[in-house]
Amino acid sequence: MIREDLASGISRLAASISPSPTLKTIELARQLRASGEAVINLAAGEPDHRAPRGAIDAGVAVLETGLLKYGPTAGVPSLRSAVVDYTASHYGRQVHEQNVLIAAGAKQALWNLLFTVTDPGDETIVLAPYWVSYPEMIRMVGGVPVIVQASDGGLQPSLSDIMARITPRTRTILLNSPNNPSGLAYDAEALAGLVELAEQRRIWLVCDDIYHGLLFDGRRPLSAWRYTEHDVDESHIVVVNGVSKLYGMTGVRIGWVAGPQLLIAAMTNVQAQTLSCLSSVNQMAADGALRGSQSGVEAFRSELEANRNVMLRELASIDGVTCAAPQGTFYCFPDFRAYQRDSVALANFLVEKARVVTVAGCEFGVEGHLRLSYVGSATDIVEGVRRIRWALDTASPSEIAIGDRTATRDWT
Repeated sequence: MIREDLASGISRLAASISPSPTLKTIELARQLRASGEAVINLAAGEPDHRAPRGAIDAGVAVLETGLLKYGPTAGVPSLRSAVVDYTASHYGRQVHEQNVLIAAGAKQALWNLLFTVTDPGDETIVLAPYWVSYPEMIRMVGGVPVIVQASDGGLQPSLSDIMARITPRTRTILLNSPNNPSGLAYDAEALAGLVELAEQRRIWLVCDDIYHGLLFDGRRPLSAWRYTEHDVDESHIVVVNGVSKLYGMTGVRIGWVAGPQLLIAAMTNVQAQTLSCLSSVNQMAADGALRGSQSGVEAFRSELEANRNVMLRELASIDGVTCAAPQGTFYCFPDFRAYQRDSVALANFLVEKARVVTVAGCEFGVEGHLRLSYVGSATDIVEGVRRIRWALDTASPSEIAIGDRTATRDWT
């Protein structure tokens, strides 16, 4: 039992922050597997392939020097230069090292950014479905998350939906495209409209581009900078990215922000007082990934596209389930309302009965959906959806093999 006096010593703000549901489901999958359960993890949010050779060699080279010391708060010059080159190559925009801040992952980059631009009571527009951490991070810095749903019932709010929720307190719009959890990407017209809106209203347009290189069906990444007449230092566009998803380096925790020098300088002051500096080993590993061979990135993207196609094919076999085809990322967001509108209840049910781990859609701001990941093997995708179909669809056989046991559907 927790002592009452200790519990009362926790701040109201800290006590109000919800635990990360995605990290919670990842831990659940780990525990089930550790106990010997034949679990299928369709909640995974990280690639399972090895980091690029260039990243490994660069990190080892730093370790072998034995000189593991403090470094510049904004990031080592080599990595900032690599981000400058990456931005020119992938975004068609020339920035300078002073426009770049390296952070402990894109997540920390976003938190630093929100802390830097948000005063108490300021509002941030969050487009639903959204990454689960956005609202909590906004609250942590004293801001107010303003959730915008698509008025047409879809998974992508329109420009008019967004404009209707802007007030004099709006400071930021968070755009994650392609989107976690839906996999949908904003097209050129929608992105141009958002840029114009942000520039006219002097609102920060924060582009969370962590999945920008993972697009399908011949799509190319779109840069918000393409649609502004201002240079980077005069624009209200800020880009956040990192090496976690594209290079499978989630544990390295290296991301970055690119934006106006004035903003980057303020964010650097924030980082100096909270983090001092980042791991030199991890930074050089990220540098090696950005500067090394990119052949693995295309191979990974191609594998994901094939897995997406498998996932869509299998989901189509479940009567009543619909799913917008992801245009990128490694997630899809099927609609299960034909079976259950309470997504938490559905996710718990599938873990209990079918040993399939998913993430409830309500955690992303949209009920009746589940987020399913196809970053794993095609075999797991087929087996996972087969079990979901068995658990929900009475037209499927009543018995199924789950690991070394036979399960019988006796609840429908």
